[in-house]
Amino acid sequence: MRRYRYRCTVCRTTSPVVHQLDDLVAEGDVHRQLLHGGHIPDGEAAGQVDRLGRWYAALSPLIALHAHLADALSDLHDPKTVGHYWWASIGAALIIGAAAALVLAIVSTAL
Repeated sequence: MRRYRYRCTVCRTTSPVVHQLDDLVAEGDVHRQLLHGGHIPDGEAAGQVDRLGRWYAALSPLIALHAHLADALSDLHDPKTVGHYWWASIGAALIIGAAAALVLAIVSTAL
């Protein structure tokens, strides 16, 4: 399940997590109309976040991959909760490690 947030850097406020892109657009539109008279604040941000509330765009590629995998594994168990389950985070690390080992084995046998 995807999670999104709207962030206004002028007001220094962040919306609660929403699960649909339409709800994210509505959050931004309502905020702009009520507090900024319809104008778009400089530096506003809207995007996908992980279960811990971190913006995927702000994460390094490896950490973002781990967060995506851990979120997907956590959603298999309970899609409504917030925060990583320890087994999902460990499972994501094992998947990444196994993929890296597989690539290393293939490359080493090819050489």
